[in-house]
Amino acid sequence: MLNKKMMNSITGILVIFGLVYAGFLQFKISQYSHVEAPNNADYIIVLGARVKGTVPSLAFATRINTAAKYVKENENTIVIASGGKGSGEDISEAECIKRELVRQGINESRIILEDRSTDTYENIDFSKKLIPGDATSGLVVTNNFHLYRAISIARDHGLDVQGLPAKTPWKAVLKSYTREYLAITKFYLKRYILD
Repeated sequence: MLNKKMMNSITGILVIFGLVYAGFLQFKISQYSHVEAPNNADYIIVLGARVKGTVPSLAFATRINTAAKYVKENENTIVIASGGKGSGEDISEAECIKRELVRQGINESRIILEDRSTDTYENIDFSKKLIPGDATSGLVVTNNFHLYRAISIARDHGLDVQGLPAKTPWKAVLKSYTREYLAITKFYLKRYILD
């Protein structure tokens, strides 16, 4: 009887902790989801996502469209298109970004390719090396659910950047947020415990 009560108590505590932790993560994500990006950034880093053959996934397409809109309105901003070639992808994510931006009227000369990265850490690390030496202000472009972690990683890499959030299609919300909760947890473990 005592063991059953104890197990129920432990389960209850874990459930409460899980709900509080999920609420905390959602609060951190929402802090970055609706930020207003400043004009005239020297560069933007567009983070890659899944490409189906040569076509960007729905969430990825919103990142690219958000970047295109910003770059059209800020003519001196350069783009660092970041993302390697993964399984099921016929081209790199960076190449996909470039093709879509060019298709929307962005001059190819404004786009720098970073086509080796396989995750957000590498996106930031490899892109940092491609930032022009005279550039001082930058933005990270990704979906709103991903922006908190992406900016945190960028700042850990010494980049003083802000965010440019792209909307997440409703179809992708549940899967994207669930995966992001796990990814943020891994980020916290790496940042505060494992290092």
